Amino acid sequence: MSIFHQTLPELKTIHIKGYPLHLISPGVWRIEPFGKMRVGVQLIGSEELISPARDDLSIEQAMNVATLPGVIDPVLTMPDMHQGYGFPIGGVAAFRLEDGVVSPGGVGYDINCGVRLLKTPLRKSDIHYQSKMRELVSDLFENIPSGVGSHRPDFQLKLEDLKDVLREGAAWALKKGFAYPHDLEVIEEGGCLPGANPDLVSSTALQRGLDQVGTLGSGNHFVEIQYIDEIFNPEVAKAFGLELNQVVVLIHTGSRGLGYQVCEDYIEICMAACERYGIELAHKELAAAPLSSPEGRNYLSAMAAAANFAFTNRQLITYWVRRVLTHHFGEMVMPLLYDVCHNIAKFEEMPIDGKMTRVCVHRKGATRAYPPGNLQVPLPYRAVGQPVLIPGDMGRYSFVLVGNRDSLARSFGSACHGAGREMSRHQAKRKSKGRAIIRELEDQGIYVRAEGFDTIAEEFPEAYKDASDVVEAVQNASIANLVARLRPLGVIKG
Repeated sequence: MSIFHQTLPELKTIHIKGYPLHLISPGVWRIEPFGKMRVGVQLIGSEELISPARDDLSIEQAMNVATLPGVIDPVLTMPDMHQGYGFPIGGVAAFRLEDGVVSPGGVGYDINCGVRLLKTPLRKSDIHYQSKMRELVSDLFENIPSGVGSHRPDFQLKLEDLKDVLREGAAWALKKGFAYPHDLEVIEEGGCLPGANPDLVSSTALQRGLDQVGTLGSGNHFVEIQYIDEIFNPEVAKAFGLELNQVVVLIHTGSRGLGYQVCEDYIEICMAACERYGIELAHKELAAAPLSSPEGRNYLSAMAAAANFAFTNRQLITYWVRRVLTHHFGEMVMPLLYDVCHNIAKFEEMPIDGKMTRVCVHRKGATRAYPPGNLQVPLPYRAVGQPVLIPGDMGRYSFVLVGNRDSLARSFGSACHGAGREMSRHQAKRKSKGRAIIRELEDQGIYVRAEGFDTIAEEFPEAYKDASDVVEAVQNASIANLVARLRPLGVIKG
């Protein structure tokens, strides 16, 4: 039985690559199981948002996930869906504990890549003038290492310190003076996944991560100074402490080289486990191990360690951001609104066949979006629901949403994680060739610093779907509701 209860007659059918997609509810399309699929696939988004799947393998990847043992109906894709490794990015799947599996490809290489939003008492008028923005962006760029292999020369960890980070997550940062006590209350899972075991992380992974705590990394990771230019839900915005023209800072990064290596190591281990346990794969990138197996348990412990690295990484960057802003504007309180994971597998309670059941939810490029009243939502927000942070592209806007009361039943409590790429990095570089992207953004009042022009070319705004279309699709599907829109003022990238 699907957790999404069909209450409307079939409204429309379209075909993508010959696969019939039935519109079963506004913004929700279903592919019924066939062949070796154990369950159906449901795609969330408008016809326009899902049409790029004609040009990649994201739908096939979602259908492949639907062949895995113990998978629960349905496998889901979010409106920012695009092709990934094994699972599509924007993919969500839940598995029964007794016969289900865990797949490193269902989490991804950047374990607990995630995003957090830092609030300030500043207003746009305090910060938005040319000389100040240039200086501020430059100082952030100098204080927050970015790019491959980056590190701060004045912040070095020993191996035992790193292992403490992997065990304790953001609590380690608090203990060392890099966090406000309140920060941990508004981080998913309190900033520490249980069961983390550094001894199950390879020495190669440890060495890759040793000098990367507190660093941004490359690709689509960023720190972005923004201001709130529109409030859609004043009641929820008030509960979140958000106001019109308020300056906020969005931070997006993950577990760096350590997380990448953990994924790479355990893909090999899980490939061997598939042979050992007789798991038939639709594609080798879906390498998986039974949740009850030693290989499955070991991966989850190593994954939790990498996730705790990522929580700490974002916390250290928050510390550097607070220091830079204090230097420019004086002492002020800069509370964290929330921090969410994007790439993770966790044990959560979901309504399955009419009762709350503990399952393993994989979110690959997807955000948790819990409803009002859920005990996992921090107490200050529990009456309205969990904050859902959706970064867009560096030239347009990002959004704050809130979990809808139907989200558990409709999407395993999940929403999109961003705008979603519309072009590959190679395509983006080709399309942006000859354009002065930095000058174009400055003409809009947006100041950008990056390690090199290649990053700017790969991440130029048109490389992404329009985030407003993506969040509208999420709201139409009754997964999360719009709260506020954020406009960029300054951006640093790896």
